[in-house]
Order: sequence, then C-alpha cells, then structure tokens
Amino acid sequence: MRTLFHMPLDPASRVVRVVLAEKGLPAETIEKRPWEDDGALATVNPALSVPVLMDEPPTGGSIHISPAMAIVEFLEEAYPDPALFPTTSAARAETRRLCAWFLQKLDRDVIDLLVRERIDKRLMRRGQPDYDLLKAGNDALAWHMDYFSWLLDQRPWFAGEKFTVADIAGGAFISTIDYVDAVPWDKFPIVKEWYARMKSRPSMRPILRDRIEGLPPPRHFDDPDF
Repeated sequence: MRTLFHMPLDPASRVVRVVLAEKGLPAETIEKRPWEDDGALATVNPALSVPVLMDEPPTGGSIHISPAMAIVEFLEEAYPDPALFPTTSAARAETRRLCAWFLQKLDRDVIDLLVRERIDKRLMRRGQPDYDLLKAGNDALAWHMDYFSWLLDQRPWFAGEKFTVADIAGGAFISTIDYVDAVPWDKFPIVKEWYARMKSRPSMRPILRDRIEGLPPPRHFDDPDF
C-alpha cells in the first residue's frame, strides 16, 4: 500500500499530494507531526521530517523516500504518465530551478516566518506568534510576489508554455500562505489569475479542504473564483 507521511498545512507535503493526484496514484495519507513522533517517522526518515513516501514501485521491492523533490523525481520516473516535467533539458532545468525556489527560498523567507510562526507554533502550544517575524515575512512575500508577477507576465505557466511541477510547487506553497490570509491578491492580479487556474484543477481540491481546528482560512480559500 502506498503511504504518505505528511502534515496537512506543510507546503512540501502538499506538493507531493498534488503530484500524486495529478498522476492518479492513490495513497493513504497519515499525519505525522515530527515533534510528536512515536518512532514511526524516525524509522522511515532519520531526519525526522515530512513528507515521506513509502511505495512499492512497478520495478518491485519497497522504498522510503524523502524529501519532497526526491519523491517528485521518483514519481516522475516510476510513473511517467502524465509527464509533469517538460521534454527539453533547458525547460527541465528551469522547472527544477523554480521548484528549488519554492522549496528552499520561499520556504525560508516566507513560510518559516508567516505560516510556521502561526500554525506550527499553535499546534505545538508555544504561545503567540512573534509579530516582528510576521512583519518580516509579509515584507519578503511582497518581494516574491513581484518576482512571480514578472515571471507570469512572460509566460502562461511558471516554467514556460505548459503546466509543470513548478506550478504544483507554486500552488502548494501559495495555498499555505493563503490559508493564513497573508496574500495581498489585489496587488498581484497576474499571480491571482494563475492561482485561480490552479485552484480549478481537481488535484488541488483535497488540499483546499484542509483545516486547522481553531484557525479557519479566509472565505475565498477554496473558491476557484475567489
């Protein structure tokens, strides 16, 4: 049985969930908070981080895979239809560059300060968010959104002319930021139009149904038309 250890509002976990959905691959999803690990997470990933995918690929055997991009690359190779990477080497490189942007730079600049400060801190019962960190995260988000606007003004999708895993990464990360109502959508209409297309994809619907008890998202969160 294919199994994914994840956290619902963890953007890297959301990337993998959307990739699985785009490829039509069912998986049992089990929430694992690293700070509450009972040993099950450490057994499959000594780094004690999510997501972790446990799979039995068509070639046989079983495998435990992490982090997110290792999972994505594995799924693309083991289950190539439909393809989520472009066909040319240059376009694949651009796709990987943008995935790294989301999974590393946006994660560090924005997710750590805006999302984990509000959501993970609440789940860990570590008091109120640090408002200086929230302000820094909002400032960083505006810079990133300017860059995303520039990219999407040049091309219909993040990595080029076609939908790719770069869009999945972008949608997963921005959905997490949108959950805490931090995206000033009125200032970034080009990104908003792209994100509306992302929210309309069936693969995005499950992650848009995620909820944290006591911290609901804004009313537009799961509305494809905002």
